Amino acid sequence: MSAAEPPGDGDDQLLVVIDPVARRTDGESVRIAKDVLSAGAHAKICLPDTPEEFARALSRRGARRPVVVGDDHALLRAVAQLHRERELAAGVLSLIPVGAAHALEVAHALGVPRGAVAAARTALDGAVRRLDLLIDDSDGVVLGRLRIPAPPPPPPGSGTPHAGVTAVWDTCRSLVTSLVRPAPVAATTNPGTHRLRIEADGVLLSDLDTPVRDLSVTSQGGGGLADVVVRTGSGEDVTVEAKAVTVSGADFRYRADIQTGGPVRTRTWTVRAGAWGLMLPGPASADAAAGARW
Repeated sequence: MSAAEPPGDGDDQLLVVIDPVARRTDGESVRIAKDVLSAGAHAKICLPDTPEEFARALSRRGARRPVVVGDDHALLRAVAQLHRERELAAGVLSLIPVGAAHALEVAHALGVPRGAVAAARTALDGAVRRLDLLIDDSDGVVLGRLRIPAPPPPPPGSGTPHAGVTAVWDTCRSLVTSLVRPAPVAATTNPGTHRLRIEADGVLLSDLDTPVRDLSVTSQGGGGLADVVVRTGSGEDVTVEAKAVTVSGADFRYRADIQTGGPVRTRTWTVRAGAWGLMLPGPASADAAAGARW
């Protein structure tokens, strides 16, 4: 799981956790990152093979500063682990982005350098930037953007009427269903929409009688606020800034960064200002990252 590395010339103590996906995806970038980090600091290299080993390595880091080599999934795993340990505010993370391009979008939006050499040097000599975090009421974390996109369309042929005995059976079943419980709000009248109640800092933005095509909640990076955009079925956008967003209604799924959550019937996300620290390439680049759009 771990491998000893000769100490570098610096005084910094690093715990370098190399995600197994990174090792399989781009071994050369992993080797370069190890060489740069080991030359500039006392680096302990950990090679976990499972999420459990990844978590154990972080929990046993001691005074070493963690450096994650991997993609957005690895970064999210590290942030979530440190949040559960309530150690996120006390330390700082570094990321060496290694992985497929589509799995590095969060890292690049945060301002992490794209190359292994530049990212490793940033881990050694960069500037700490405190970033906001979206925390939900199940203790989940969102680094950048939360979305509740339009639901997928019904499968082809799902509305095709049947004939003969099947048609009679369908009619009887529909009648019994209508007698037992009222029909749900018809999605067919507004295909590709949700029926959700959405509140931002206690202010109602949309209620169950308004079809919603899309909801996005995007951390501003710093300042303790998120940009909230509700796109209604009529095409109107409702845009506000808020510290907390609550969504409730029929079972819905959501997209948190690159992970899918749900189905749930209610969920609240709250912005925690400056909740975590990330090493970035200096004040100028950090300012640029603050304006990154997700």
